Amino acid sequence: MAKIRVTQVKSQIGRLQNQKRTLEALGLRKMNQTVEHDATPTIIGMVNKVKHLVSVEEI
Repeated sequence: MAKIRVTQVKSQIGRLQNQKRTLEALGLRKMNQTVEHDATPTIIGMVNKVKHLVSVEEI
């Protein structure tokens, strides 16, 4: 299965509560923090929900 690397590039301050929770569920708690996930439909949906706050690259 493909893997993706997700990096938080914008702050979650002032964002909606559901966007903050999505970032936390992805494992992102700080700026410029990077996590790796399998590219499952669930993870991709979560990334799309906060795509304006993160950058994504395939591994």
